[in-house]
Amino acid sequence: MPQDEEVVISPSGWVAEQAKTYEESGGTKGTDLNGSPCLLLDYRGRRTGAWRRTVLIYGRDGEDYLIVASKGGADEHPLWYVNLEANPDVSVRVGPERFTARAETLGAEDRTRVWPGLVEVYPPYADYQLKTDREIPVVRLRRTGG
Repeated sequence: MPQDEEVVISPSGWVAEQAKTYEESGGTKGTDLNGSPCLLLDYRGRRTGAWRRTVLIYGRDGEDYLIVASKGGADEHPLWYVNLEANPDVSVRVGPERFTARAETLGAEDRTRVWPGLVEVYPPYADYQLKTDREIPVVRLRRTGG
């Protein structure tokens, strides 16, 4: 993400507040949600081209970060996920570190392998999957640069 472009923070109240705290503290505050680790994801909107920011719980798979497009078990994907499908190049902040990454939805085999670990990181994911007929996507964020 070019540093001179403005980032629009999620309009959701708690997400906006946590994203602001996370960024303004340089990644030293707001880094978890009830004990589950969180990152900041900056992604480009598919229609407007504007950069947007949200806070997401994450897991790990080796050096990669994993995020879950759960939307609380809703029947439709979260908007950030739909935007990643169109524009997979993102910026990520994990704690004090910011880096660029490429987002890729995991295939069935990899998703099956990592899902138990993600449920361990955030147990409500199991209930979210039971609430919906869609298979909740898991997205790999693979570092592409500094």
